[in-house]
Amino acid sequence: MKTKHEQILDYIETLPVGAKLSVRVIAKELEVSEGTAYRAIKEAENKGLVSTIKRVGTVRIEAKTGENIENLTFDEIVKVIEGEVHGGRNGLKKTLTKFVIGAMTEEAMLRYITEESLMIIGNREEAQQLSLENGAAVLITGGFLPSETVIRLADEKELPLISTSYDTFTVGTMINRAMTDQLIKKEIIRIQNIYTPIEQTQYLGKGDTVYAYRMLNQKSQHSRFPVVFADDRLAGIVTAKDVVGKDDATVIEKVMTKNPAYAKKHMSVASVAHTMIWDGLEVMPVVGDDMTLIGVVSRQDIMKSMQSVQKQPQAGDTMADQISQLITEKEENIFSFSVTPQTTDSMGTISFGVLSEVITEATYNYLSKHKKKNLVVEQMTLHYFNMIQLGNELIVKPRVIDENRRSARLDVEIYSEKYLAAKALVVCQIIQKR
Repeated sequence: MKTKHEQILDYIETLPVGAKLSVRVIAKELEVSEGTAYRAIKEAENKGLVSTIKRVGTVRIEAKTGENIENLTFDEIVKVIEGEVHGGRNGLKKTLTKFVIGAMTEEAMLRYITEESLMIIGNREEAQQLSLENGAAVLITGGFLPSETVIRLADEKELPLISTSYDTFTVGTMINRAMTDQLIKKEIIRIQNIYTPIEQTQYLGKGDTVYAYRMLNQKSQHSRFPVVFADDRLAGIVTAKDVVGKDDATVIEKVMTKNPAYAKKHMSVASVAHTMIWDGLEVMPVVGDDMTLIGVVSRQDIMKSMQSVQKQPQAGDTMADQISQLITEKEENIFSFSVTPQTTDSMGTISFGVLSEVITEATYNYLSKHKKKNLVVEQMTLHYFNMIQLGNELIVKPRVIDENRRSARLDVEIYSEKYLAAKALVVCQIIQKR
């Protein structure tokens, strides 16, 4: 049976988009306390089911899906540039491989036109026809519209013919950003892409016996199995170590580990991999928001997914990648970083997020190179003493305060223009290289 909290969430999902709701109304409608209603509405807001609008109140909204764009199609490009499709609608699902700006003669354009590419061009009908005839879709900028002849050709070739009010430079920038974002997303693999559904795996009920575990273990590739309640919610996990020396008739509930680590579908593979390595887990249960078991993810699944990422031919640079490229080791254990326009906020000073990433990268480089260790930053306390302006060169000096086998604490000093500008205390989890 569902809890009152879950019942409220289900009720909110049934409300039409635009409907108003309040703590008092929910509490009265479902006969729950106002405290329970408030907590459920807050979780619904975190899930993107509702939104609180000033002077309006809490309103049911359309939940945004976290769908990853595996292929950047022409249909996606139309949304990015707020364009209008005039012809070739049958080709909107085709994948965009590259775009070309047609600021050249028709003869020169032929060298750059390829199939599944996009020619960005102005009000030049001959160039538009040439692109379509050679397999490229056409995007007309500047608010110009295509002729009927070009529209018929686009329909015949099943190549999208799109127009937008933006200028060529703006459109090129928008599409380039979309392609970069898509490449970055391809690297962020989530558990929903790799886990084994419950129908294809094995698990036990808390009322099963140790004998049932041993029979299951004989035909499985791993020795860890989730344990569920009667309503399929995760109750625990049982391993070979738990049943050693136990009688066959012993009930699983008495030997299982309660409150085990678990994963959810939206989690990244990298974060789950870290937990599995840290705790030495070969299998982790995957659960829904109501803690219902929906599958498992194994260390083998994790390894396969990470290998597939390495095989990808291209990847977009994240902000962390760009910061990593800008950091240099000036002297032993001392790192430098120059503040560029892209790393500043609206005040012209280095943004808090960028400075945090600079400290993280310097800390990683320090421990990785000199201590031969990998790390994950677990906690950071950062204090500013002086403003760090655009164009300043930062000197970052990490120093280990204390360290053990699994963690380390570092004091990091950041100097700008020879003055101490900031200081951070960083706590890291350490993973030994094997």
